[in-house]
Amino acid sequence: MLFGGLFGSKEKREGKNDGVLHWARSAKKGTELAPAEPPEGLAIATVAGGCFWGLELAYQRLPGVVKTSVGYTDGKNPSPTYEEVCGGYTGHTEAVQMYYNPDECTFESILDEFFAKVDPTTLNRQGNDSGTQYRSVIFYHTEEQKAAAEKAVAAVNEQLKNGTFRIRGKKVETTIQPATDYFLAEDYHQQYLSKGGRFNRPQSAEKGSKDPIRCYG
Repeated sequence: MLFGGLFGSKEKREGKNDGVLHWARSAKKGTELAPAEPPEGLAIATVAGGCFWGLELAYQRLPGVVKTSVGYTDGKNPSPTYEEVCGGYTGHTEAVQMYYNPDECTFESILDEFFAKVDPTTLNRQGNDSGTQYRSVIFYHTEEQKAAAEKAVAAVNEQLKNGTFRIRGKKVETTIQPATDYFLAEDYHQQYLSKGGRFNRPQSAEKGSKDPIRCYG
């Protein structure tokens, strides 16, 4: 329903990216490698910052983001499972990938949201979640994204230095890396918090929502 409403008529959907749209509708979560390119007219971004449930909801709410997913990236095994990733057996990190409309949302806005939600000063940890699967990473898909990420990290480091960042810390531990293979997490994890989370209490994914995010539901 989401893609049908966003991309209009069948005639407008046809073209070199139509296969990507078909994949987005029918992919078997946890078993398929995501396309490296977004649908025509959209841009792609991938970030990692702790448990992917809360970070995905933050991006569901960001105006201009039209589709989100959670998955596993930056590891060595194909088609990893949640249990394998959590056990540290594959080297993957939990990540959020999104398609966004560059006419409505800039990559800089995505970075602003990242640094508003993630603690970039902790190594392999976010809150009570620790392990390499919870490392924070900005994955760039273009050289322009790389440059924007480097600029954002430099700005946060300066804020940490002069004490104006929202949290205290010595320096940014978030790494900037080229995007690599991204595997969809199991269907159970997709849009987890907006569907109810652990306690069957759905949280708002409405654009612009400022409701506090309950990270585990």
